[in-house]
Parts: sequence; C-alpha cells; structure tokens
Amino acid sequence: MSLLLGYSPKLFIRKPVLVRASGGGSSSLVQTPPCFILGADPCGADHVLLEYAYSMKNHPRLRKKAPEQLVYNDAEVTTIGSSHGWVASLMHGVGTLRLHDDLNPVASDANPKRILLPPLVTVPHCQTQIVTNVSLSSPSPEDEDCVVAVKFLGPQLSYCRPSSALGSKSKWFNIRIANPSFFSSRVMFSEKLNMFRIPGAGGQIIGSWDLCKDQHTPEILVLRYRYLPELSEAEREVMDTCFTTEHLVESQSTGETFLVKCFRQSVNGGTSWETKAVMVFRVLPLGNALYTQDIGDLTIFISKSEAFCVRASSFPDVRPNEVYILEDTEIAFFRLADSDISGHTKRVVAPYFIPPQNIEYQVWD
Repeated sequence: MSLLLGYSPKLFIRKPVLVRASGGGSSSLVQTPPCFILGADPCGADHVLLEYAYSMKNHPRLRKKAPEQLVYNDAEVTTIGSSHGWVASLMHGVGTLRLHDDLNPVASDANPKRILLPPLVTVPHCQTQIVTNVSLSSPSPEDEDCVVAVKFLGPQLSYCRPSSALGSKSKWFNIRIANPSFFSSRVMFSEKLNMFRIPGAGGQIIGSWDLCKDQHTPEILVLRYRYLPELSEAEREVMDTCFTTEHLVESQSTGETFLVKCFRQSVNGGTSWETKAVMVFRVLPLGNALYTQDIGDLTIFISKSEAFCVRASSFPDVRPNEVYILEDTEIAFFRLADSDISGHTKRVVAPYFIPPQNIEYQVWD
C-alpha cells in the first residue's frame, strides 16, 4: 500500500494501491491515502530521512529526505502548521513565513518548492511570534486565487496571496479580531462557503471571514446544541479536568460541517497530554449543532495540520466513523459508535496528518 509517486520508483517499498477520486468533467484523479510521518533519521548535510505510514498501524511505507530544521526546530526556524500538505515555517530572525512542500510525500526531495512570503506586520497590541495555525484556500499556494490565512495567538488574523509573492507584489492584510473567544482558536477554510472560519473557545459561536473578497468583518453564527449525551458523574469529573480544543472540519464528499471537541488531560507529570474524550457535532446552516455518534463512512483527522475528513471506504486501512488524533506526544483514535479510545503516548517528530494528494499518473515498482 505504497504511495504513488511521479518522481522516483526507488522510493516504493511495496506495490502501490490506486485510489481514484472524481475530477472535473469525465476525468479522474489518482489520490494517495492520508498519511503521517512515523520517524526521522539523520542522513547528513542537515537533512533527515523521513519514514511515512499510511495508517495508525505503524507500518512504514515510504522514505524521503527533508531539511532537518522542518522536523527538529531550532532558534532560527519553527514549523508552525500545515495545510493541504504544505508546511509553514517562521523564520524568527527576519520575521517572515515560508511555505514548503518538503514534508509532502509526493513532492520531489531533489527539487522541493519553497515560497517566501512577505515580512510579517504586527498589529498594535498584538504579536506575531506565536502562531495558532495556517490555512490555505486551495491545494497549492501557487494557484492564482489561493489565499493563505495565518492565525496568531491573540487578536491578529493575517492573510496574503502567495501567487502575488512570486511577482514580488504580495503583502499581508491584517485584521484585529475584537471577540476574545477567537484569540486561541484555529482557522480553517470552508470550500462550501468560500470563507475562512474560526470556532470560538468553548464552541458557542463560529466566525466566518470572506478574505477572498477582502471582507474583514466576520459573520457570526451562534450555535445551539441538541441531543447532548447524558454523562455519568465520573465522566463529568474527568472532562472537568481536561483542556478542551475545538476543531471545525468540512467533508468535501458530503458537504457536511462538523465541530469536534477534544478533551485532553496532562499525564506523566505534565510532560505529555492524553485524549480522554471526543465529542462530534454536525453543524447545520442555521446554527443547530447536533451531537452525533454516527458520521457514516467518514473519518476525521485532527493534528497540527488543518483538520480534514475522508471517505474511509476510498482508502485501505482507514476505519469509518472514527476520529484520528496526532499531537506532539500522542497518537490516538476515537471510535464514535461506542466512545472507545485507543492509542499511546509517544514523541511525534512531525505531528501533521497529510491529506490525500492528487497525482496525474502513477509509477510502479
């Protein structure tokens, strides 16, 4: 079940599995399964040899080279997030962001793409050194209309158009968010609405910004929770001790929007975190958030990358109706039907799930 690469067949460990996704018109695309980086070994010249896996079974499938800085951050460069298989790094000394495809398993390690974005501008009473995450409006920042949004910890939300950066015409547009419930939240892009969205802390509201049209005033959707489960006293006590994060996820195949709440607890003397509970809500257009234990054939992937979901039946070894979680110190999966959590705590060198990548042709061993 190896990835399909258009570069070097030597990278294959096993014969690849073909997964086809419908493209425009009568054409079809070949897609790689979702994957993550299982490990990284030094290989000289400030590079590491990455080992990828396609499922949570820890079966390595592929090895490719990447810069060591993108995996083991230093004082000069910090990897701050990922979207559509592109990672973003913050260069502290010069205050700029750079987009890389080095960690994308279908990208060339011999000729990686790196896009330097313009210098960051800090809005008064804000900061641009701690980043919550990044989000791209299209699969590639080289697309003409692609918008890159960066959410900083605190009030600042910034965006630019990287295709303009290629012509040295790009600049950052900066927004100072007034509502403090968005300060620590993550941004995502909704293809359905063509807007960037941020869930408020606690999941009471969702803000939507039409940055593609340079609209800086958000639309606010107030959520009304329905069908909440009855929790035991023990379950409530555990959840009350947890740190909660909210993640918005949109299914491209069904058009549904989900709000995922992850409840994580400090363990091992505060050196790591462990997921104790997950709750998934189906968000309807008018604001009803319906608790559900059944998302059908979908699987949700939560990591330091922009969250995404896929049809499980389209990819081998991906289990339906589950939430896969990848964090700095944890690999876990949550089964929605019976709320079962399995996994383990371990140091994850690059906590990024990489979504399916479209390729135009395949190479066989």
